[in-house]
Amino acid sequence: MFGPWFTRWGDNRFYLLAATLALILIALGSNLVGLKVGKWTENIGALATWAVGILLVAAAWMVWMRRGSATPMHIIPSWSWGTVNFWAAIAYATSGMEGPGMMAGEIREPERTMRLAGWIATGFATAFYVSATVAFLVVLSPEHISELNGFAEIGNSAGQLLGAVWFSPLIALLVVASGVGFVGGLGTATSRLPFAAGVDRLLPAAFSKVHPRWGTPYVSILALGMVATILLITYQLGDTLRAAYDEMVSLMVITGFLPYLYIFGSAWKAGKRLSAASGGAVTVLAMLCAVVPPSEITNVWLFEGKLAAGTLAVVASAWLVYRRRNLP
Repeated sequence: MFGPWFTRWGDNRFYLLAATLALILIALGSNLVGLKVGKWTENIGALATWAVGILLVAAAWMVWMRRGSATPMHIIPSWSWGTVNFWAAIAYATSGMEGPGMMAGEIREPERTMRLAGWIATGFATAFYVSATVAFLVVLSPEHISELNGFAEIGNSAGQLLGAVWFSPLIALLVVASGVGFVGGLGTATSRLPFAAGVDRLLPAAFSKVHPRWGTPYVSILALGMVATILLITYQLGDTLRAAYDEMVSLMVITGFLPYLYIFGSAWKAGKRLSAASGGAVTVLAMLCAVVPPSEITNVWLFEGKLAAGTLAVVASAWLVYRRRNLP
């Protein structure tokens, strides 16, 4: 975003960690003061996401017209144990519709709105990921695209080829805005769940507290930020940046999909057998794929150990807090 001189900072662990924590603080902080302010973090992030997709497709089209595709297109993927983990990331990327349900009390006509949003989000998410992936492969071959810096690499390559030096910094700015919006939306929705549990006295009473001025569950939001900070710092220990990233994604899939087993179990009990069976199958498959180490992982035992420790820590900490509840 700030030019070639700053590029070396992209591999600086301390800088990346500090910048990430600062962006999390901005995302959660804007929602801490209420949705009238916080919703704009999510709105701007959503607009930035679509702007990235449109720019990538437009740039890829111009690159293809000028010199053709950098990658031969094969619709059917080839099998490789090194890419199994990525299928879990795909499942995670298309999840999240249960999140806004936690905020039904803050949504206008929630039943109608959520049904419509579900269908729209499904189509748009599919279109975005497919078109963006094709755009990436038109501009660069897979071996030249890294999981950590793919957007920057695509932006640089397309910008140089098309003579548009502004293209890469603009993509970087939009990606940052998109990420902040994503964290803000996820954090705002997720914080309502421990808040509701606190109100029902299933969690300590502190989680049920509402800020006297802003009317937000500030304890739940701050607790979420604290947990995110601890996990980010912990997973940087003893690994490369790429390995730490892969470990965090796998941990997100496992801990994020565990509740789906209960959700689809409830759907089965409610008579929604097709939804429960298909959703449960995808959930189990995604969790199994998440524990398969990507090809870039060199220390398999460290990868699996961190996954096991992280999952155990999440489940055990939740169990301990729940056990300390103050029920009448």
